[in-house]
Amino acid sequence: MNRLFYSIVRIFLKINVYLFLHPKVIGKENITKNNSLVLAGNHTSWLDPLLLIAVVPRKVHFLAKVELFKGIEGFVVRNMGCIPVNRKIHDKDSLKSAKDVLKTGEVIGIFPEGTINRTDDIVMPFKIGAVKMSSDTDSLLVPFVITGKYRVFGKSICIEFLPGRKISDDLDKENEKLMREISIKLERGCKK
Repeated sequence: MNRLFYSIVRIFLKINVYLFLHPKVIGKENITKNNSLVLAGNHTSWLDPLLLIAVVPRKVHFLAKVELFKGIEGFVVRNMGCIPVNRKIHDKDSLKSAKDVLKTGEVIGIFPEGTINRTDDIVMPFKIGAVKMSSDTDSLLVPFVITGKYRVFGKSICIEFLPGRKISDDLDKENEKLMREISIKLERGCKK
């Protein structure tokens, strides 16, 4: 990660996200300053990572599909500290890279659905990577929920960070719990 590049992009995004999208941010206090964190939540739009970069006060390393690592886009995602994931295989290298980042006390951002949810289901089945890397590195798992639509000057997008927690050894149970927790929050919508 190029920290200067990240800082410049983050300032640019923060100004534009708050100026044009007016996001409502809830539970920001759940993003601790020192612990390694896995931020895991629903995926509604290609704008979701940009929203997270703008509102999270720490640097976030995202797991991103390998196809984004080409050309100018590749230059940007690489310098933002993104970790490439080959979604066609069970990519153990990306999981190892993410764990290495967490072992240094940093933050990983991941969308357990694996892609943008374009279905009518409230969430798609979660892949187990978020709870696995959290468990393997003793990092806090901080679920987040994005509700609403991205509308310019709309004040309609909301992101809520839920309290962080340690993960037990039962990864399947923890993954179901994460999926259920996010689904319930999505059904209820943004707090007023």
